[in-house]
Amino acid sequence: MGANNRMDASDLVVVYTTQGALRAEIIKGKLESAGIPAIIRSESQNVIPMTVDGIGKAQVLVPRAHAQAARAVLAEKE
Repeated sequence: MGANNRMDASDLVVVYTTQGALRAEIIKGKLESAGIPAIIRSESQNVIPMTVDGIGKAQVLVPRAHAQAARAVLAEKE
């Protein structure tokens, strides 16, 4: 990924928080399929994905300019 394609961490906002990376990956894919760039920030990078008392929280972040569109996509019913 070139420098022009990287997201500036200071410009990212959380649009979704979940327990576990699998759900976060699904949400990220949904946003990307709508043309919205997204990344996942996870508290746990374990080989075995599991959560215990909040450990393993994952957040889906998008650039601030895409936050409103991302929330609209996530509000849509499947």
